[in-house]
Amino acid sequence: MTATADDPCPFPTRYAALRDRANDAARSGRLPEARELLTRALELAREHGDEVLADRAYCNLAAVEIEMGGPLDPYLLRLREILSGNADAENCRLAAYNLARLYQLRKEHKKGLFYARIATERSRQTGRDEWIASSLNLFGILLLSESLFDQARDQFEAAVVASGDRDGALHPAVLDNLGYCRLLEGRMDEGFRCLFRGLRMVRRQGARWWEAQFHVTLTFGYLEIGRWKRALAHGLEALARGEEVGDQLAVKNALFLLGEAANLAGDDAGAHDYFTHLQRRFFPDQGFLPDFLVAVDVRRLINLKA
Repeated sequence: MTATADDPCPFPTRYAALRDRANDAARSGRLPEARELLTRALELAREHGDEVLADRAYCNLAAVEIEMGGPLDPYLLRLREILSGNADAENCRLAAYNLARLYQLRKEHKKGLFYARIATERSRQTGRDEWIASSLNLFGILLLSESLFDQARDQFEAAVVASGDRDGALHPAVLDNLGYCRLLEGRMDEGFRCLFRGLRMVRRQGARWWEAQFHVTLTFGYLEIGRWKRALAHGLEALARGEEVGDQLAVKNALFLLGEAANLAGDDAGAHDYFTHLQRRFFPDQGFLPDFLVAVDVRRLINLKA
């Protein structure tokens, strides 16, 4: 469609501008702003009768809505329709990826793995390195959720290879997850190298959403090597960043690990305070939890990526 006197900016340019602004907002953790921009992009595509771009805008909007933790059921049917319609390879990949992420959040990991495999296959068809890497990463996260650590590690390593190990194509989350696997394997130096490289990457990109996750994993790593003060410092960063961007999983894990760090550092009152905050916010019906957590090794009770 060409521009007119009343509409000097052509539709594809306007759509791309909204999409790019939404991507920047999402990377910076400004999800409500991203949602608003993608809603406008979807309306614009529908107004111009471009079904392919309308489906793509819907997939992008669904991705943001899913991350914001809203009701997930409304997206299931339409995403499945886009995937089964097979009208556009990129849209099919986005739909499959979103379905995998949606089922991950619903703790339906086997269904998530099914769609993650499809997302990986579709990503390879597009030839886009960053999509291949992010799909392999999500596949690995779902395997981690099933405690299949070796298989998960293989997917994260494959994601690094798929991206050519280039920061521009490598999603920061891959380094976070691979670093976590290295820590679990006892390969501490390699784990910390992955994590600090990823943290530098997200800071350069302004990807505020991901900072909290790196600080959570670094907290775990420093607990594993007995450096309680460093663990507490990264735990407090994880808590602050998680609250800032609304990452509830990061907040929950930060509180778990901060309580453990305080406990191991001999701060009984601090440990009880962190665990009480955790219990009241996330487990309101389990009043016994703070006393229980003080008495056990919390690191063996939680899977940071589940």
